[in-house]
Formats: sequence, structure tokens, C-alpha cells
Amino acid sequence: MTTATGGSTDTPWFAQDADAVVASVATDRDAGLTSAEAERRLAEHGPNAIAAEPAPSVWQVSLRQLADPMNVMLVAVAIISLFINQVSVGILVGALVILNVFLGTRQEMKAKASVDALAKMQIPKAKVIRDGALVQVDATSLVPGDIITLEAGDIVPADGRIIRSATLETQEAALTGESAPIAKDAAVIADPETTLGDRANMVFQNTQVTRGTATAVVVATGMGTQMGQIASMLSAVKPSKSPLQRELDSLTGVLGWIAWGAVAIIIITGLLRGQEIASVILLGISMAISAIPTGMPSFVQAMLSYGSRQLAEHKAVVKNLTDVETLGATSAINSDKTGTLTMNEMTVESLYYAGEWFTVSGTGYEKTGDIRHAAGLPVPDFTQLALALTLCSDATVSDDGDVIGDPTEAALVVLAAKMGADAALTRVEYPRAAEVPFDSAYKFMATFHERPAAGGGTELVELVKGGPDVVLERCSSVLTVDGAAPIEEKRQAILDANRELSERGLRVLAFAVRRFAPGTPTPADPMAEVKDLSLAGLVGIIDPLRPSSKEAVRIAREAGIEVRMITGDHAITAAAIGAQLGLGDGAASGAEIQAMSDEELTAKLPHLHVFGRVTPEDKLRLARLMQEDGAVVAMTGDAVNDAAALKQADIGVAMGSGSDVTKQAGKMILVDDNFGTLVTAVRLGRAIYDKIVSYVRFQMSQLFSLVLLFLVASLFDINHGVPLTPIMVLFLNFFIAIFPVIVILLDPAPEGIMQKPPRDPKKTIANGGAVVLWFVYGGLIFITTLIPLLLYPDQLSSTAPNAPVTMAFVVAALGSIFGGLVMRRDPESGLTAPILVAVKWLAIPLALTVAAVEIGFLQRLVGTTSLTGNEWLICLGLSLLVPVFIELEKLLRRSRHRRQAGAS
Repeated sequence: MTTATGGSTDTPWFAQDADAVVASVATDRDAGLTSAEAERRLAEHGPNAIAAEPAPSVWQVSLRQLADPMNVMLVAVAIISLFINQVSVGILVGALVILNVFLGTRQEMKAKASVDALAKMQIPKAKVIRDGALVQVDATSLVPGDIITLEAGDIVPADGRIIRSATLETQEAALTGESAPIAKDAAVIADPETTLGDRANMVFQNTQVTRGTATAVVVATGMGTQMGQIASMLSAVKPSKSPLQRELDSLTGVLGWIAWGAVAIIIITGLLRGQEIASVILLGISMAISAIPTGMPSFVQAMLSYGSRQLAEHKAVVKNLTDVETLGATSAINSDKTGTLTMNEMTVESLYYAGEWFTVSGTGYEKTGDIRHAAGLPVPDFTQLALALTLCSDATVSDDGDVIGDPTEAALVVLAAKMGADAALTRVEYPRAAEVPFDSAYKFMATFHERPAAGGGTELVELVKGGPDVVLERCSSVLTVDGAAPIEEKRQAILDANRELSERGLRVLAFAVRRFAPGTPTPADPMAEVKDLSLAGLVGIIDPLRPSSKEAVRIAREAGIEVRMITGDHAITAAAIGAQLGLGDGAASGAEIQAMSDEELTAKLPHLHVFGRVTPEDKLRLARLMQEDGAVVAMTGDAVNDAAALKQADIGVAMGSGSDVTKQAGKMILVDDNFGTLVTAVRLGRAIYDKIVSYVRFQMSQLFSLVLLFLVASLFDINHGVPLTPIMVLFLNFFIAIFPVIVILLDPAPEGIMQKPPRDPKKTIANGGAVVLWFVYGGLIFITTLIPLLLYPDQLSSTAPNAPVTMAFVVAALGSIFGGLVMRRDPESGLTAPILVAVKWLAIPLALTVAAVEIGFLQRLVGTTSLTGNEWLICLGLSLLVPVFIELEKLLRRSRHRRQAGAS
């Protein structure tokens, strides 16, 4: 299939003459293709549609979840339990596996295929010349060689080379990210390396025609279009596991070795002692249940789900739970400009009129705002400029801000409204007598109108708008507060004003007026009369920043996050916007970074924070290189051209008002389009990660304490190697440990969380310092739990409920409850406010522990016996050692950190 970047030769379409392109695709520029030829080509090239990625089925996702190592281990435990007639244990563990698989599958199936959204964007109808007649056909039936016609308001149905055009402009923000409409014509572009946004003789699928008309020859359809190439990139980008998924997978592998290693030791020890095989297997099952963090997948899912609900309340929606945690690790944000950091609404910000500077308030297309200037200066008469703004433009803007026509002209109509001029009424009062339509060849527009003359009768007035350079060359005078002045006296001041506006990243338009002598007829050749103009003023237009963007960038940088702006706009404009936002140093264009090798670009990235005129491939490459350099990358965007980079990023952030493609490719959607919401989401992500770390610390301490307990009991034949029954272990895991986890989950985020640098993704949850704490805390719980078994060895029995085992069960339960209270924060004290909510939740497992020991049917279920008052006091005293020791250890650690900070 021919593509948008090349034809039958190696020369790109845009670098070839229009007639050569027509000949290359074997068509007729006037008659188009025949119906028969179109049918043949459709069979050859396929429909003009985006190929969709097949979505995985529910069963495929479920089987992938079931294959998770943690679930595989649990399945093995459940099967063996049933085999040795431990039905209740097998059922409970099996139910846990089903819960894990259900939660994981449910979340994964929420995400739809990204390329499906591209297919939905396909335009249903197109105007095409077939058999010499203009007909309307399904856009999916277009083929290379079709001749299509376009006019204002149309959506381009396929990539095409312009054959002829009249004042054509297209809005390509969805593809290139550039906010201003692009002037188009059929002229050949000589440079074959011209970037996508500068290919002015091409039109691209799913961009919009904002002005003029055109005829184009289709050169690419379906997957051969620029949209299709984005779809191909999207398919090639494989979603990677989040940092948390990778860490938990690694931790699961370690725990598997610990669990089955301990089981092997216990079974071998039991067999060497001559114990019955069934008893040894039961003991191994007890050990496995103790050593495998059975609730970890479910608890982490619940914790992340809670985080996703918090994000949703702040207008940020995540599609996969693990992405909540990824947010907290974000160390780099690559943000699109148009519609993300900016409003995507062209607005006049500054005005140079009659030799004076004015600022314009108000944002977007709201007609409310003021025109302000230095105090003490007289207020000028804006009549001449207001006439040019309204009459030398075609766009309309309703009082509700709805725009029809060119966005730049809409900004001019809004400025006129702020001057008190209504565009619709002005156009009715002074109808257009003649015009010179805007064209990129001469870069201006002129209109002629009849208006009342000062001495009676009527006079002809010419109004002109265009690029400052071309308008200035046709001016002979400049309007000032004292009347017209010769152009040569003011030329340098005007050039200085133009440069100042341009350096601020504003798009500058010049306005001029010419009054003809009364009785002058409307010119037969309007173009010849665009001369002897009087310059009225310069207008600076910008796509304004969102009100919250600058503060959001400041907070992000304070949090140690590198923020970069990546846009399709020119690098000069992008650099000016970057300066307003307070981004770091350095700007580069797409062409400049394309000329760099990966190694060169990576080396320069720390000093590059603004990228202009970039392609979708550039965005994808930047995200990839940052990831390879160790960064956790968030990419924001709302346009189709952002989709592949969003999918590549660790956390792709789509805007709620953006295209369906970006919403599907991204991992998070900002419902309110507010860049500041992303910073809030990062803060919540950090808080959730801290909670997960606290949970893992608590869970692993419990796990190590039980592993040590069973190993020591087996090796030293304490109660025949059975310190706790399998049901007791399950009771501790399901009915006791869950409440300290809830306390950790509900604990508010600590102050100053956004003043810390991003966590090092290379420093895993299971880092050296953390593992030492797990063993220390777990060892403490193990020792306190073992003491009752050592105090009353004569009361131990492996066949009937007895006090020492019950006391060990109680100490393990209370140690879990009190330990969870103080482990909810680290290194901060767990006994600081707010603590009331935590105490309320922990009262529940405390009551359950008492009930399991003292209520008859629970005694029989769990295998406990009633305890005396003294035995309860011993259990309470032993379990209180756990929080006291942990709080003392954290106090020492905080003191050491303060000393180190003071020394540095």
C-alpha cells in the first residue's frame, strides 16, 4: 500500500509536484477513478479503516491471574489439604484463590483496546469524484487515487496531497499538537525532511478544515495514514508491569523459597522422628499457610482500590489498580501543551495601538474582560481597530462561547466585544463590498466596506489584517493619538513591538486601514488597492495557560519531579510558554532531537525541558529514553498524536475532553482536564505507596514470626511440632490481621509528603533495611508467642485443646493488634493523633480474640480452651512488649536521622 510519506518513488508525496503525484497513483485529477477501478483498489488495499487490536477474553485474563505464583502456591495448599481430609482448610484457601482471581480479572477487563478507539473515529462519509461526477461515499471505501473535495467544517477522511486550494486552513491539533490552524496550499515543499506539522501541501485523516476549500488526491488510507501509523505504534507498545507488580512478583518468589524450604525442613524432621505421614503432611500444611502471605494479593487489591476511589473523588480516574501506586513513584512528567497546560482557546493577551501598550483581561471565548493601559494616559478611540477586528474576519462567537470558524478570528471577535463592538451588528451595518481572501502565499486578508463620510455621503474603507511584516510593507502611515504619522518615523518602534510580542510566545497579527476619497467606487481589482495603508495596531494572541498550571508545575518541581513540555508548536513559542510556567532550562525542536543519537539525547535531557515541533515518534522516543535512564515517567496528553507515548509511559494521563484514543491508551484520565489534578494524584499515589510499605512491613513481620515459630517447634519437638493448628493460623490471617490493615489503610497521609523527593524505583519494598526490620519485629512476636509453650510444657497436647497453645494463639493475636497500631507509621510514632479511629477498628479483633477463646462454639471451631485471669494477664503483658519495643526502635532511628541531618 502507498503511504503518506512516500509514493512509488523514494520521494515523499509533499516533495513532488501535484501532477506527478496524480500520475504516480494512476488517477485523473478532473474525472477521478472509475467505479470499477475503485472496487479493484479497495480489494487490493483493504478498507479505509484502522485495524483493531483483539481484546483478551475473560477466560484468558482469568487463567493469567491464576498462573500468578502466589495463587499457584495457594492452589497447591488447597489440593493437599483436601487430600488429607482437612476440608475446612482446603475450602478456605480455595475461596481465597477465587477471590484473588476475580479481583484481578475484573480490573484488567475494564481496559478496552486502544486501537478500537481509533477505528471508532473513522469518518463515515466523504465527497469524492468518481466517474467524473461528485458523489458521497462511505469513507471506509476510499482508496489511494481517489480525488476528494474539502470545505470548511469537513473532517479529512484520508491522507491526501492537495491539488488545488483556496484559502485552505486545517486544525491539526489532534495530530501534531499545534493549536493554531495551519494554512495549506498545493505548492511543492522541496525539503524531503520537512516535519509533519510543516507539510503544508498535505491534509491528514481526522483533522478538521477550518477555512477555505480544496481538492486533494488520496495517497494513503487505513493503516497507511498518519493515524494508522500511530495505531501501529500503539500496537507495538506492550504494556509493562508497574513497579509495585514487579516488586511483589520478586517478593513472592522469595517467599516461595522460604515457605517451601521451611515445609521441606519440617517434613524431613517429622519423617526422621518416625511420625505418621498424615501428621507430617498436616504439619507441612500448617507451615505453608503460615509462610505464604495468603491475604497479600487481596489486601493489596483492596488498598489500591481504596486509593482509586480517593483519586476519583479528586477527578482522576485510574483504569488499573496498580497504576495508583505507580503515580507515587513518578519522577518525570512529560506534558503536552495544547489543551493540557493551556486552555486550547486562542485569546488576545496584549495590544499595541496608536503607539501605546495595552493588556487584555479575560480568558477563552468569554466576551467579558477589560482593556487596560498605564494610568494617566488618555483612553484612545478604538473605532478603527474594532472595525478591522469584526469586518476583516468571518468567525462568529456566541455569547455562550461557541465558535464557528477560525479560532484565531474568534479571538479577534472577542477582543472587539471587549471594546464594545458587536461583530454581527457591525457586519450588518457595513456589508462587505469586496475582499481579498486570506492566502498563505501573501499572508493577509483585506475587505472593502461603504460607511458614512464625515462631511456627508459615503466613503469606501479598506480593512486589512495579516502578518506584521507583509502588512507593514504596504503601509505609508501609522495611526497615533495625534493623527496619522509617516511610517518611517514609527517603523522601528513597530518592529520593536512586534519582536517583543513574538518573544513572549504570542502569535502577532497587524491591522491596517485605508480611507478612499468620497465617491470612490468599489475597485474591480481589490488586490491592487492593498497599498497606502495606515497601520492601526498589533495584536498578540496566545493559547493561555490554565490558571492552575503554573502552581502545579511549582509543586511538582518542589517534589523533585522533572516537568517537561512536549508540543507540536514551534520551539520559540514553546520556550516562551515554558518560561511562563517556570520550567527548567533548555529548549529543542523535533528536528534537533531527531539529529541526536539516543546516547546524545539522554546526556542532554537534564538540561532540556521544552520540546517544540515534535512528532508522535519523538514523544514515544523521549518517554522510552527517560525510562531507560531510570525515571518513572508520566505522560499527559489529549490528542491522537499523544496516544502511543501515553501507552509507553509508566503512567499515561489522558484528559477527559481529549480523544477516545488517548483515554483508552492512557492509564489514568483527568476528568477536569486540570494539570493540577495530576499533582494531587501524585500526592495520593505517594500516600498509597507508603500505606503499602506499612502493610508489607506488618504482613512480613507476622509471616516471619509464624515461620520461626513452626521451625523452632518442629526442630525442638515442641508440642510434636504443632505450636498452632492450621485453623488458628487461618483465623489469625483472616479475622485478626485484617483489622490492623484497615487501620493502615485509613491512616491520613503525613504532612510534607510532597516536599520529599520521589522514591528511588531501584530501592524495592524488600530492601536491606526493610528486611532487617521484618526479621526484628517478626522475631519479637515469635519470642513472645513461644514463651507460653515453654512455660507450661507439661500441659501440651497435640490431640486436644490446651492452655499453652491457646495462650500462644492469644499472644500472637494481641501482638498482631498492638503491633499493627504502631506499625501504621514509620519512622513516625504510631501513637500520635489521629488515633481514635485506629482504636475503634482494633477493638473488633480484640473482641474476636476473646470470643474465640471463651465462647463454646468458637472454641470448638478454632481449637482453643478457656483461660484463667492470670493466664490472660500473662498474655496481655507479653503482647504489650511488641508495641513498646517497636516504638523505642523508631525513636532511636529518628534520633539517629536527626543527628545525621544536623551533621550534614
